[in-house]
Amino acid sequence: MMENEQLKIFDSNRKPIGVATREEVHRFGLWHESFHCWFVSREDEIDYLYLQLRCDLKKDHPNLFDITAAGHLLANETVEDGIREIEEELGIEVAFTELIPLGIINYCVNHEKLIDKELAHTFLYKKNLAFDEFTLQKEEVSGIVKVKFADFTDLWVGEKQEIKMKGFEINSNGEKLAIDKMVGKKQFVPHELSFYETIIQLIKEKLNE
Repeated sequence: MMENEQLKIFDSNRKPIGVATREEVHRFGLWHESFHCWFVSREDEIDYLYLQLRCDLKKDHPNLFDITAAGHLLANETVEDGIREIEEELGIEVAFTELIPLGIINYCVNHEKLIDKELAHTFLYKKNLAFDEFTLQKEEVSGIVKVKFADFTDLWVGEKQEIKMKGFEINSNGEKLAIDKMVGKKQFVPHELSFYETIIQLIKEKLNE
């Protein structure tokens, strides 16, 4: 049972202070570790960002676009173990050494029923991937899309109200459907604006290296 998973907990200075269940962590708003990985590609001199479409069965934020792959780190796991999230959710095999570290981001989201305070170990993965290379974990992820990184940036700095996305989703009957549409901020998981601004800046620095 997911709610009973044991997670390491930390104080506000990132010092470990023990272990708690996932349910307690979210009920009491305790700091815990997570793993975030953003996929990017460069095609014809244009940088693209891959995003996942959260499954409609997800308890929080169903049917919204989010970080390419992300999840909690269990109490007995290291940061390197986070790559299992990529393999489980997306079916893409990645070596930890292929990931570009972006640092640890203090990340907090208050939902109606929970307080999610994460120390997010954040990484970038650069690779040109065709959509048919993804095998999605249907309980978690129902689609993958690609968006121009410049458009993604413009959306969050307020330059654009909507941006174009292309990709695919798997519907409840297991059929693969094309996604080709304009989306606005409301179609994204409501992370704080500062979170998106930080991520954009960190990714931009690595793309320019």
